[in-house]
Amino acid sequence: MTANSQNSGRTAEDRLGGLYGMEKLSRYVLAHKRLVGWLTVGVVLLGGAALALLLPNVSERNAYPGLPGYEANQKILQTYGTGGYERPFVPVITLPQGVTAQDVGPAFDAVARQTKSRVASYANTGDSRFVGGQTTFGLVFGGPVEQGGIPGSALGEGSEFHTAIDAIMRPLLPPGSTLDVTGLDALATGADTGGLNVPVKLLITIGAAIVILAWVFRSALAFVPLLTALIALPVSFIGLLMASLVIDVHETTLTMIPLFGLGIAIDYALILVSRWREEGDVHRAMATAGHAIVFSSGAVAIGLLAMIVLPVPIMRSLGIGGMIVTAASALVSLTVLPLLLTKAKPEKESTAWAKWAATIVKHRWSALISAAGVLVALSIAALGINLNVPTTDNLARSGSGHDGLVALTQAGIPSGVLTAFDVYVPPGVVGVDETLRSLPGVYAVAAPWDGLLTVLPVEEGGSEAGEDTIHRVRAAVPDGVLVGGNVTQQIDYVEVTYRAFPWLLGLIAVITFVMLARAFRSIVLPLKAIAMNLLSLGAVLGATVILWQWGWGTEAVLGIQPDGAVGTFIPVTVFAFLYGLSMDYEVFILARMREEYDRTGSTHQAVIQGIGKTGRLVTCAALILFFSFAAMATGGELDVAIFASAVGLGILIDATLIRSVLVPAVVATMGKWNWWLPGWAATVLKVRSSPKS
Repeated sequence: MTANSQNSGRTAEDRLGGLYGMEKLSRYVLAHKRLVGWLTVGVVLLGGAALALLLPNVSERNAYPGLPGYEANQKILQTYGTGGYERPFVPVITLPQGVTAQDVGPAFDAVARQTKSRVASYANTGDSRFVGGQTTFGLVFGGPVEQGGIPGSALGEGSEFHTAIDAIMRPLLPPGSTLDVTGLDALATGADTGGLNVPVKLLITIGAAIVILAWVFRSALAFVPLLTALIALPVSFIGLLMASLVIDVHETTLTMIPLFGLGIAIDYALILVSRWREEGDVHRAMATAGHAIVFSSGAVAIGLLAMIVLPVPIMRSLGIGGMIVTAASALVSLTVLPLLLTKAKPEKESTAWAKWAATIVKHRWSALISAAGVLVALSIAALGINLNVPTTDNLARSGSGHDGLVALTQAGIPSGVLTAFDVYVPPGVVGVDETLRSLPGVYAVAAPWDGLLTVLPVEEGGSEAGEDTIHRVRAAVPDGVLVGGNVTQQIDYVEVTYRAFPWLLGLIAVITFVMLARAFRSIVLPLKAIAMNLLSLGAVLGATVILWQWGWGTEAVLGIQPDGAVGTFIPVTVFAFLYGLSMDYEVFILARMREEYDRTGSTHQAVIQGIGKTGRLVTCAALILFFSFAAMATGGELDVAIFASAVGLGILIDATLIRSVLVPAVVATMGKWNWWLPGWAATVLKVRSSPKS
């Protein structure tokens, strides 16, 4: 028996095994068309009802239970109604000669009274550190909404609190005074990304999907994947409603599910539709592409494990939401899509991608070195990622917030006061204020409230020196005293999340390796897939650093001012989404290469045919997902814009440099080693061995 006939036999054997289950499913679906059709209609209606029940009960809180900084901030918020996690707004007043800082006390009192805020200034503390020459300043922590107050904001949300402070204080200041309201949030309001709502973003994504699918299929067949996606979304809402019984579903999840779900559902539908166009038979398409969909959805789920196991409710909500929409998309593709395909006609595939793959195979070393060089260079840039709170060096260069900062520093007052943080002192504990005032790096300690101190550091919290001050404060306070503040909570989050991340990464890699080794009957292909996924992650984080931290072209291209930092949650969240999506494409391509190698026994033919059959699919799916995340980046908080643009960039990098260049180049270079699965490994994995030659 020849090698080719042996390989052909193996393909048949595989179909009698795991692949046969998919064909059996399609035969059942087509034998019960009416039942599946009515069930689909019923599920869509239930999905609408599920969304209506879910909307009033979504959570808006970003909770981090167990983190010391978060627990301190919650205690401060519950006790005083304001402060804790919020950064203060800082009114800076330059007074005319003959007027003292005490004279502006009524203006600060008016702010406290009208906005229900907590205010510290020279007038209510008597602390000379609030005065520099003829310049004085105050700290204003936004008031609780439930008491008719005006809340502060998180960085980049565009709070208008600073304008309210200005409007209240200005008429009450002595004649000849100047007023500018600064603070990290006032300086960052230029970073707000605007406000396209979810329906508009969804319409943008659907419009982009229609254009791309029409370009690919050039017929009414273009609407089949889109229809599949629109059915999968209501199914996702049912799953999310059930999940809400055991977890808090965050409002961000409801923003993410329609956009991510639309892209991933079209992705899976494209796999099946593309294979059906080749085979001309639904059952044969299901026997191969259906199996790839199952493995791909599993790969996405594995990546999202990174979010589910973190002790952060919003991350858990996003992770579970992503898993639900992925499972719903796979389920609808495997059940409803076969019904739709029986009404359509197959069409001829393009040969352009096979020609591209042949070029890569011919020049594999050049392609490998050039693509890897770009990815490694981007990954090196990622090593300098800044997960700290932004500093004033990277915020607004003009406007009232900037003018206030300039006036403050020219008066000899350090910019670190903009990152003042609270310390809760329980009853009976004394002397904490004097202890803190004596610490290096502490500019002042304000204590106009019983049981609550506000520490004004010399250096900004986003700097290394500023973080050192917080660590000194934490080390100096006695047991029972809680150190809160925005930067404190951020430090705790980074420590908890990224201390566990390497272990989590290792666990995910092991699970992925076992799953792919069984799927591809190789120990080399899974290792290569994991390595390339990690390289892809490094590259996209590097691109994110260049775009959002260095700010190269961000303002010119996106009209958004970067703040010199990348959000603390960005790396782990981007990893969770991109690892699964990248592995998704990897499974599509390598599964087809494995199939072609089993048929021909030639690695070069496997690469050419594998890319030729999947290249347009991967490109189309990547473009649709890119537009999904591009739409997500067009409105909302700065952190959301960074996350969405990072995932969008990652999808493009993965579909172009990695899947279209590096994967075929590496597989072609490694030759028969790609397919090697020694006997001992085959025994452990419970599959047939695959000798190197």
